[in-house]
Amino acid sequence: MLNILKEKCPNCKSSSVFLTKGNPILFQMPKMKKQCDQCGYSFEREPGYFFGAMYISYALAVSEMFSVFILSIFVFGMSYLYTLSIICIMAILASTFNFRKSRVIWMYLLRKPSS
Repeated sequence: MLNILKEKCPNCKSSSVFLTKGNPILFQMPKMKKQCDQCGYSFEREPGYFFGAMYISYALAVSEMFSVFILSIFVFGMSYLYTLSIICIMAILASTFNFRKSRVIWMYLLRKPSS
């Protein structure tokens, strides 16, 4: 779990998977490395490999939005309009985080040892 949070290689767990983390405010998406610097593990197996990571990203986004909804309505007593505004802003700001984490989780789920 700690290596997923740190976005480390699923094979050697020492090198970072991403070159850049991205910035949603500047409209910059994260950039992935083609392979691990340490062990040569290929991060992208074939075209469309990360298609399934979209489902993980969706699950992350829904859980974040649901948590913000529960906190803002029931804990802080905010109106629905403020809650919707906060959820929209949070979804935009968390987009690069969800992109990176969903890809790393997907690689760890479908990890196959390099030969």
